[in-house]
Amino acid sequence: MRSNYKKLGELIRSVDIRNYDLMTDTLLGLSISKEFIPSVANIIGTDMKKYKIIHEGQFACSLMQVRRDKKLPVAMLRGMSSAIVSQAYIVFEGKDENVLLPEYLMMWMSRTEFDREACFLAIGGVRGSLDWEDFLNMELLVPSINSQHLIVNEYLLVAARIDLNELMMAKLEQTIQAIFKHWFIESKFPISTKFVSSSRGKELEGMPHQASGGEMSNNDPLGQDIPSSWTVGSIDHLAQLIDGDRGNNYPSKGDFSQTGFCLFLNTGNVTKTGFNFSNNIFISDKKNNQLNKGLLEKDDIVLTTRGTVGNSAIYSDVIEFKNMRINSGMIILRAYKDRCAPVFLYSLLRSSFFQHSLKSFLTGSAQQHLPIRDLKKIPIPIPESDIISRFEYFAQPIQAHLDLVSKENRRLVTLKEIVLSKLAARNSR
Repeated sequence: MRSNYKKLGELIRSVDIRNYDLMTDTLLGLSISKEFIPSVANIIGTDMKKYKIIHEGQFACSLMQVRRDKKLPVAMLRGMSSAIVSQAYIVFEGKDENVLLPEYLMMWMSRTEFDREACFLAIGGVRGSLDWEDFLNMELLVPSINSQHLIVNEYLLVAARIDLNELMMAKLEQTIQAIFKHWFIESKFPISTKFVSSSRGKELEGMPHQASGGEMSNNDPLGQDIPSSWTVGSIDHLAQLIDGDRGNNYPSKGDFSQTGFCLFLNTGNVTKTGFNFSNNIFISDKKNNQLNKGLLEKDDIVLTTRGTVGNSAIYSDVIEFKNMRINSGMIILRAYKDRCAPVFLYSLLRSSFFQHSLKSFLTGSAQQHLPIRDLKKIPIPIPESDIISRFEYFAQPIQAHLDLVSKENRRLVTLKEIVLSKLAARNSR
């Protein structure tokens, strides 16, 4: 065995305590991102006494289908004293925290190299599962306990900043969506001078439209009242819809390059929180020049239309990549400048109103799909351009700050991954 390395079996032990006394009903599942998540299992009529109890600082892992997922789902319980997990999971703990810190062990098991080794060992297992004995034979570099503390503190400092940024991003997004809902769903946008009647004068300026007696009319397609001066239309009234190049020039496997000129977006790059560049593919310069559709411009919005439909991201000034194209699983929405604004359009796509509406237009059973022709059928309220401009005035600075925080987080995530990937090298010196 390599110097300073020990087998996991020397450092951990399995724990099998059942919920016989029904001490908790907090049921957790595991994600491949190595986190505990609220379980979605139907537990009505289920005997909860058979579930395994896990305490804070202990681990749960799933050794099934490791080869298929290319990851070993494992997580350490933090922030709660106890919970229960599936009987199919293995619960384990460290034997001695004076030898191995739980946080250090979790860092080690979060490494890409750890998942790669687990996947290799699972090749011979049934359905790509990893045997517990093989798991225990995996090796772990164990530096001194003082070194572990330093490493863990450095890692947790970055992780805490990421969590703080994510909280800030969520608050900024909620702020924009609250304004959008107040103005365009509840029709409580502030009345401007343009819409103040000469008979009632300035006292109405800035007051909410509907609450100030603004004229409303019922609209059947939307199922709600809207200001009488608004119209109902579709998304293509506000923006040009651009799909990827689907002709003979569409990239094949041989056209991709790790050093290519153009980032070729896949659906994993567009998430519920915006762009994610943790897993990128690039198109060679030659192929990029042959494509004639799908190249992003500033303020374009990307919407996923296949698989996980409805995720969106805005191509702002702070995006790291200055040359990006979309694939066939998404479209570009480019706002018409004379009747729309980018942040308004982005807020509309991310609103609960629009997200709920698009579900009625999805097609496909194995993989959901939203064709452009169906996207155009979704009814949306279309305000006057003056109201859209005023919304943009308030929302654009908030979105700009959100974009900057998001960019910082992407860099911090990269830093965290670098710390993990170099864990073995830095501690073997």
